[in-house]
Amino acid sequence: MSDILALIADILERRGAESYLGEEVTMAEHMFQTAALAEAEGAEDALVVAALLHDIGHYTSEFGTYSPDDTVDRYHDAAGAKVLEGFFPPLVTESVRLHVAAKRYLCATDPGYYDRLSGPSQHSLALQGGPMSAAEIELFESLDYHREAVRVRLWDDGGKVAEARTMTFEHFRPLLERVVL
Repeated sequence: MSDILALIADILERRGAESYLGEEVTMAEHMFQTAALAEAEGAEDALVVAALLHDIGHYTSEFGTYSPDDTVDRYHDAAGAKVLEGFFPPLVTESVRLHVAAKRYLCATDPGYYDRLSGPSQHSLALQGGPMSAAEIELFESLDYHREAVRVRLWDDGGKVAEARTMTFEHFRPLLERVVL
């Protein structure tokens, strides 16, 4: 447990002040805001952890760190799930793995969703494959944790408020300790 918590704390300490992909918040602010939205909604602990860690793959992707100038996807969703596997339950890892697919799903199933995305999120959507096809929607809906991933995605969209007061890693540490395997 201490290894994964130390890794997460180290990443947030060293890199959390970096800009969040062209948004007006830092990476840490975005992650903390997303988790705070999950907490405020009364989500179960594991889902709050998924909201907190959904973008951890931006730090760990073997394909490098995302830039708003990218022309290819960096697969931060898969990278994040990979680094968390074995440390957190499937609800966490699968919600992290599926949060990009959830954006594609929402763009395909909610007519107004795309227009509510920020500019940087619209850009990354294009790199991630755009809205899902009918076959992709059917497959996504058959996956365990797809509903949870959609919830994480919606909190993700809301976790981009400039100058909002945010929690700290220490606020979330007890929660992580309760959920880690």
